[in-house]
Amino acid sequence: MQLPTKATDAHATLAAAFNSGDVDTVLSMYDYNGIIVPEPGKPVSGKKDFVEAIKAILSIKGTMEIKTVYCLQTGDLAVGRSEWNITDGDEVKISAKGVEVMKQQTDGTWKIVIDHAFGALENLKA
Repeated sequence: MQLPTKATDAHATLAAAFNSGDVDTVLSMYDYNGIIVPEPGKPVSGKKDFVEAIKAILSIKGTMEIKTVYCLQTGDLAVGRSEWNITDGDEVKISAKGVEVMKQQTDGTWKIVIDHAFGALENLKA
């Protein structure tokens, strides 16, 4: 699967990779020097911790849906706000509102530098 060449396509690419079980694409969507918050209050950084966090998310069986609430871009930086969930049939396994910061790479693709999967939830304490 190809990485997105538009920041506005990052959420859709991430969901498609998750749903197809494409671990390599999911992992390649991230800049390991950045931060991912796979659960509230537990930010991680660095390749080893990123891989563990991504694999934990991928272990949740079901279908991921990501709605882009907005994506604002200036130059090679973008910030997105998402509403996402993982469902299995009628069962909602997880649902949240996230904030993502993306950076365009020299090859024109976009990577997520900061992924706060729960960053837009009400009453969230950082």
